Amino acid sequence: MSKEIRFMETVLRDGNQSQIATRMPISDMLPILKTMDEAGYIALEAWGGATFDSCLRFLNEDPWERLRQIRAQVKNTKLQMLLRGQNLLGYRHYADDVVTKFVQKSVENGIDVIRIFDALNDTRNMRTSMEATKNAGGEAQPAIAYTTSDFHTVDYFVSLAKEMSTMGADSIAIKDMAGVLLPETAYELVSRIKDAVDLPLQVHTHVTAGVSEMTYLKSAEAGADIIDTCISSFSGGTSQPATESMAIALENLGFDTGLKLDKLAEIAEHFNPVRDRFREEKILNPKVKDTEPKALIFQVPGGMLSNLMSQLEEQHLSDKYDEVLAEVPKVRADLGFPPLVTPLSQMVGTQAVLNIVTGERYKIVPKEIKDYVAGGYGKTPVEISPEIREKIIGDTPVETERPADKLAPEFDKLKAEISDYAKSDEDVLDYALFPKQGKDFLGRREDPFYDIPVQTVDVTIDMD
Repeated sequence: MSKEIRFMETVLRDGNQSQIATRMPISDMLPILKTMDEAGYIALEAWGGATFDSCLRFLNEDPWERLRQIRAQVKNTKLQMLLRGQNLLGYRHYADDVVTKFVQKSVENGIDVIRIFDALNDTRNMRTSMEATKNAGGEAQPAIAYTTSDFHTVDYFVSLAKEMSTMGADSIAIKDMAGVLLPETAYELVSRIKDAVDLPLQVHTHVTAGVSEMTYLKSAEAGADIIDTCISSFSGGTSQPATESMAIALENLGFDTGLKLDKLAEIAEHFNPVRDRFREEKILNPKVKDTEPKALIFQVPGGMLSNLMSQLEEQHLSDKYDEVLAEVPKVRADLGFPPLVTPLSQMVGTQAVLNIVTGERYKIVPKEIKDYVAGGYGKTPVEISPEIREKIIGDTPVETERPADKLAPEFDKLKAEISDYAKSDEDVLDYALFPKQGKDFLGRREDPFYDIPVQTVDVTIDMD
């Protein structure tokens, strides 16, 4: 009897986010959605992550309308999204009423499964969105943000999975955003979580470091239920392993994938010219297809490596790259070993650059790092030493409560602020998550003269 393994397709979200910064418009998706719905995937990741921001900021698309259009075409396959817990899809903690409303509207507009994670694995920051998902009739999938350190042991991740189960998880994901989960560790981690928790387990990784296919194989052998892959057109490099290749390999090893290879071929044939167009437009940078084994050595996600390089190039300091790279793990250790995922990866990277460029560690500290050390993002995995804490925030007290506990309800206030342009709760949420981009998008939609500057004419009358 063959073993089962199911696939989630990421091309509509993480695949194109990882390789073309989420610049794929809905027009590239619509013609192939019915075929994707017939291909045998357990889910299509179609929303969340950076799609929302990108729709408003770059594509002039209504992200909610995008979701409704996808849902109208996809009748049989679950639609899944990624949510950053109390941060939703933005860059700060939102009040509970905004989180609840956003989750409710996501499910109403067509989302089935919400993958919820917190950058620090602080489950307090996941509770509201998990409860809201369940109350709205969606499936709550809390995700373990996988990272490595002396603190982040298999025991730690198993206890985290147990806690997520007691919080009401419908399934659990291991989210390896840096592509640093090694095959043998994956086998042990998946085996032990499956032994400890009677829930479907989904594994997510990136090809960045070059070990992902082996990681998926060992995860499948250990009993993982679902893996995340991307159709070959947008696979590899900073994205996920190719759907077709993983399906063929696992079928050959006796797994039942439920996938139809002829449909997968059609999907690839559709997305290949889309990929080629982005290549010609220079939006698809050849570097994102590269393999970066340094990610395994420095435990740094591939996207973070390229960000560091571009930051240094802008300041004509490319020669400092190796020094900065060596500084990243030191800063991460100083800050209590946060997982290097948005927004912590950007914050740690910036601090490492500043430490090297100024020649003095923590001489300049960005506000975000000070907020983080003061407990503004949640509980750090490991307590920060008093010396580092004092260096960064002096004698400022560290918050120990859940950050959102200090936030008063804000939905009605935001609704009043944007009442000139917002016609629905979804419109208000656009503005709540991205105040400038949301207001500009709604303003352009409602007022044809929104972007046209007011011109004043100075008329002087000569009385002579």
